Amino acid sequence: MTRPILTVPHDALRAICAPVTHFDAALAALTEEMFAAMYAAPGRGLAAPQIGVLSRVFVMDATWKTGDHTPRVFINAEILTADPALVVNEEACLSIPQQTVAVPRPRAVRLRWQDLQGGVHEGDFDGTDAVIVQHERDHLDGILCTDYVDLP
Repeated sequence: MTRPILTVPHDALRAICAPVTHFDAALAALTEEMFAAMYAAPGRGLAAPQIGVLSRVFVMDATWKTGDHTPRVFINAEILTADPALVVNEEACLSIPQQTVAVPRPRAVRLRWQDLQGGVHEGDFDGTDAVIVQHERDHLDGILCTDYVDLP
């Protein structure tokens, strides 16, 4: 059974998540549940607090809707650098159903994260990938895409 995705105004969506310190079978199982919920929704990214787990974990698959699956897991992710140039994209969020908002974000970011074994990685993200990693990374600090705009 797939875990339900929480929707606003659930308190977990505003929580600051705890760093992951145990890289074990339970963490791997959590990410599998997250992918199942994300694909079923259907979304391109999902953060742990969206299923009620207050840990610094998110998953993404930017290409599965238009091509091959490219599932990726990000644990304890931090943005190291952000391009000063901003781009505005229409963003949707699985926790805010049937609403999109125009969100200005850095065009590109450099990220550091850990994998399921605790290994540390760094990488550059731009385009759709940059939007997704920034959107999901925000969830880990209780930030929603709607926080970037003034809504009536």
